[in-house]
Amino acid sequence: MNVGVCKINIRIPENQSLKGKRHVLQSIITRVRDKFNVAIAEVDNGDKWQIATLGISYVSNNGRHVNEVISKIV
Repeated sequence: MNVGVCKINIRIPENQSLKGKRHVLQSIITRVRDKFNVAIAEVDNGDKWQIATLGISYVSNNGRHVNEVISKIV
């Protein structure tokens, strides 16, 4: 079993509130999850409204496939 893990920091400079941040992140999370079938969640900076940290993980029997999927997301 091969596990791929990725941590992505996102800046949202035009955002003005936590509500706006949640809206932007929910859109990103839904699109990535639906397109790549990965586990994705906000893992840090939950109280900061212009910065978000997303954690992504993917599991497969094929290590090359794991690398391909994570690379396409990034």
